[in-house]
Amino acid sequence: MNVLEHSVQTTESVIEKMHEHEQIVFCNDPTTGLKAIIAIHNTTLGPALGGCRMRPYRTMDEALEDVLRLSKGMTYKCAAADVDFGGGKAVIFGDPATDKTPAMFRAFGQFVDSLNGRFYTGTDMGTSMDDFIHASKETNCIVGIPEAYGGGGDSSIPTALGVIYGLKATNKVVFGTDDLSGKTFTIQGLGKVGYKVAEQLLESGADLYVSDINEEAVKAIQEHAKQLGSIARAVSGNDVYAAEADVFVPCAFGGIINDETIDLLKVKAVAGSANNQLLTEKHGEVLKQKGILYAPDYIVNAGGLIQVADELYGYNKERVLSKTRSIYTSLLEVYRQAELDDITTIQAANRLCEKRIEDRKKHNSFFTHTKRPKWDIRN
Repeated sequence: MNVLEHSVQTTESVIEKMHEHEQIVFCNDPTTGLKAIIAIHNTTLGPALGGCRMRPYRTMDEALEDVLRLSKGMTYKCAAADVDFGGGKAVIFGDPATDKTPAMFRAFGQFVDSLNGRFYTGTDMGTSMDDFIHASKETNCIVGIPEAYGGGGDSSIPTALGVIYGLKATNKVVFGTDDLSGKTFTIQGLGKVGYKVAEQLLESGADLYVSDINEEAVKAIQEHAKQLGSIARAVSGNDVYAAEADVFVPCAFGGIINDETIDLLKVKAVAGSANNQLLTEKHGEVLKQKGILYAPDYIVNAGGLIQVADELYGYNKERVLSKTRSIYTSLLEVYRQAELDDITTIQAANRLCEKRIEDRKKHNSFFTHTKRPKWDIRN
C-alpha cells in the first residue's frame, strides 16, 4: 500500500492528534515526488526551529506521530538552551539513499518559504547540508548550511561536544568527578553524532561498547580504540542494553527506553544525543526507582541547535562554544532540582522549560512572535 493511501482518516482525527500544536502543513509536489509534513508546536519564544529528517515511513500516521513528538521536543530544547525560537520539525517521506533529488529539496524550500518566517529548518537524520543548499535557493529560512555558504558548518560537531559535557556532568553526580577516563560507555548508534562522541570518549581514556548497523563504522571505532590502547567491543540487538557499562549513550532512534528494554539496563546512568529516548515519561520514573540517573535528551543534545540558532544572528564560533559549555551547568542544575523536589530529572527539566515559556508569554503577543525575525535579510 502506498504510504499516502494509508492516510489519517478524517480532519477530526488530525485535529485530535495535534493536541497543543499550532500548525501542521502537509506538503505534496507531484512533479518532484516530494511528500512531507511540517509541524509547528509552539512559537511563544520565537519562530519555530527544527531539523528535517527523511525516512521511508510505512504510513502517514507513523510520520505524523514522529513529527508531532519531535516538534514538541524542539520547543523544550529551545527553552532549555535559552534561544529565541520555538519548536518545529519536518519529515520527508522516502529512502534518503535512493529518493533524494535537488529538485525535491527546492520544492521543500518553497513550502518552507510559504510559512513566511514561522519555521526555520536544516539537516536531521537522513538529510545533509548539501540537500539544504538546494532548499536555500528558494527560502532564507534555512540553517545548518556549509561555512562556504554563510552557515556554521557541520552541526553534529557541537552536538557531540554537548553530549561530552552532558556525560561529564552526569559522571560528576554519579562518580564524584567529571573525569571520563577509566569508565565504560555503551554507545548505540555511530552516525554523525555518535561516531564523534565515541572518538572523544576514547581520547579521554574511556572504554566502549558500540552498536550500529554500519559494520564499517564499528570497525573504524575499534581500530581507533586499538591505536589509543583502549577497548571498543561490538554488541548488537538487545545486548546493547544489557552490556556491563557505567553509562548508556543512545545516539540513534528515540523510544528505546521502554517496557522491553528498561529491565535489561545494568548501567548507572543514561545520557545521549537521541531525541525522545523515553518512550513515555513513566519510564523516567522507572529509571529513578532503579537508581539510574537520566540526562534529559533535549538538554544533552542541544549543541547543534545552539549553532544553527546562532547562524541567524551572524555565526560566531566562540559564542557557540561558550553556550554549548553551559550544557554542563544546566544539567547539574536539573539534577540538583530533581533531587531537592524528589521528582524525575525529566520532570525537573520540563518544569524549567515550561516556566521559561510561561514567563515569556507575558512579554510576547501572537503578532510579535509570528512576524519574520529582525535578522532576516529580506526585511
